[in-house]
Amino acid sequence: MNFKGKTVVITGASSGIGLALAREFSSLGANVAAGARSAVKLEELAAEIRAKGGSIAVRATDVSREEDCRELVETAAETFGGIDVMICNAGISMRALLDDLDLSVLHRLMDVNFWGTVYCAKYALPWLQKSRGSLVGVSSVAGIHGLPGRTGYSASKYAMTGFLETVRIENLKKGLHVMIACPGFTASNVRYSALTADGSSQGESPRAEEKMMTSEEAARRIIRGVAHRKRTVLMDFNGRATTLIKKFAPAFLDRMFYNHMAKEPDSPFK
Repeated sequence: MNFKGKTVVITGASSGIGLALAREFSSLGANVAAGARSAVKLEELAAEIRAKGGSIAVRATDVSREEDCRELVETAAETFGGIDVMICNAGISMRALLDDLDLSVLHRLMDVNFWGTVYCAKYALPWLQKSRGSLVGVSSVAGIHGLPGRTGYSASKYAMTGFLETVRIENLKKGLHVMIACPGFTASNVRYSALTADGSSQGESPRAEEKMMTSEEAARRIIRGVAHRKRTVLMDFNGRATTLIKKFAPAFLDRMFYNHMAKEPDSPFK
């Protein structure tokens, strides 16, 4: 797929995978419409891309707000005349056992990760149907099998997957491409801003970020998936192994996940 002149809308575009996607798509000649909560970071991104000759429109967007998502989509369509790719990337994580968790944290995870995807998909859908374009949800391995200590995160990613799969089926005769991208642990700010049991930010990562896939590599793999109109992109060995083991030995996979997460520094498991 030649992305030159195509219009790509990206949420969560001020950091991590979203920022990498904005830069990479722009380098391929795409028009980028970037949404994120930080207007300052979006303007910095816009200045960077315009300095390199790229085309970008930005809109401060809290994806948990329906109106913000509608305005982001409208900004993209009005600025560039249509939409070819909608990437629902904005997301937050959490780290706590359900025993200790304030339920407002679960609501927050669903509002951002699930409802943010629903709102953006709803308003982008007419444009994507017209262009026979791509709707992409950046999910997670946690959306393939439950990740202990991340109940809200896994639940929101499972919900995203079910929603996008159903949209795909509804549009079988309309030429819409729907892709679910499942990164494993990726070096980004998602763990630093992850919510704890009381809803406060974690503030530091419990993992060795330098050993993870970079946001730039994750972005490139997502873009290749869009170009080849793939249904699902499993980005690393963990994702592929999780899918395989889940089919044949789900109880064994439960124990693997438990043991793996229990080894994290300051694990919530006692």
